[in-house]
Amino acid sequence: MNAQAGIQGTRPARASAGMGPDAGDDGRFMALALALGRRGLGRTWPNPAVGAVIVNGGIIVGRGWTQPGGRPHAEVEALRRAGEAARGATLYVTLEPCSHHGKSPPCADAIVAAGVAGVVSALGDPNPKVSGQGYARLRAAGITVVTGVGADEARRDHAGHIRRVCDGRPNVTLKLAVSADGKVGAAGRKPLAITGAETRARVHLLRAQNDAIMVGIGTVLADDPLLTCRLPGMEKNSPVRIVLDRALRLPPSSRLAQTARQTPLWAVCGADAPQAAEQALLAQGVDIFRIEAAVQSEQNAGRLDLAVVLKLIAGRGITRLMVEGGPTVAASFVAADLVDEAMVFRSPKTVGADGIDALEGLPLSELTQSPRLRALAALPMGGDICDVYGRR
Repeated sequence: MNAQAGIQGTRPARASAGMGPDAGDDGRFMALALALGRRGLGRTWPNPAVGAVIVNGGIIVGRGWTQPGGRPHAEVEALRRAGEAARGATLYVTLEPCSHHGKSPPCADAIVAAGVAGVVSALGDPNPKVSGQGYARLRAAGITVVTGVGADEARRDHAGHIRRVCDGRPNVTLKLAVSADGKVGAAGRKPLAITGAETRARVHLLRAQNDAIMVGIGTVLADDPLLTCRLPGMEKNSPVRIVLDRALRLPPSSRLAQTARQTPLWAVCGADAPQAAEQALLAQGVDIFRIEAAVQSEQNAGRLDLAVVLKLIAGRGITRLMVEGGPTVAASFVAADLVDEAMVFRSPKTVGADGIDALEGLPLSELTQSPRLRALAALPMGGDICDVYGRR
């Protein structure tokens, strides 16, 4: 199923007069709920990062967002903070409240028990265990339900959850830092600082907002990166680091392997990768995943099948993946039509004709002018510009 097809296409509609403090305030309170939900991005997987606000008499009496690890859920947090003030109030939530028993009781039951009078929800949950059933349970208890407020923004914020439920893979964001002449590195694949400090800070924030970050073994061997979030106070928000490494060449002495016990590191390799290399990395705390499937096309012969890799990591709970690999990995994702969002950080610097192209074997226009993506924004980033693209 296509991810977009899995969303109920509801339009904002007020089920009855006097439902909330003021119909005109719905957007404002939902905007706050969305902002709260984004606090959990990259930290709640496999659950979505939901935000919730409880309003009684025009006053915010409770706020909540999904906690690290996915529990407690946002609604439960907001109800706990509101206490008795939740009775007769309106709950604003960015995703349909759950209606099934998982590792915690249904949020819909908690909302009913708290005496909430109305719920304003941005988006239906495509999860078949919830889809429409959360709303039905609330309405059956006499709670007025309004849907569709802030739906477009909620759809972007919950893209990882939606993609995983509907398509069986994480939502993929490709990050590129390119020079004015379309290069990502110096001749000989030497690393080169192309973009400025503002861009580097934004990239670290993006790492913190994604469940996992992926690179190819070529980037590891060339740069020996850490791939952590190094913004002050946010080191604990570093994503799972994933290396595409068909022959398992990841050095146990690399900074990635040496820090595997502090920040999770997954290596995805082919079925025939050396057992000795696996044992050495397992001893360092690296998780190893072998897959049978490999691309058989002439251009990509022997490479790992990205669709299989994405299904694998989605099965492990990953909903939001940032691809920060080199030109080979980036080009593979573009060619396979697996890029859902792209952030192209453009520097005014030039590298020269002998520099490394942004996409191995492909012009950059295959990404920036793709009929499957549309330009969403051009954001100033110090001396750089960040062009943002999203799937149509």
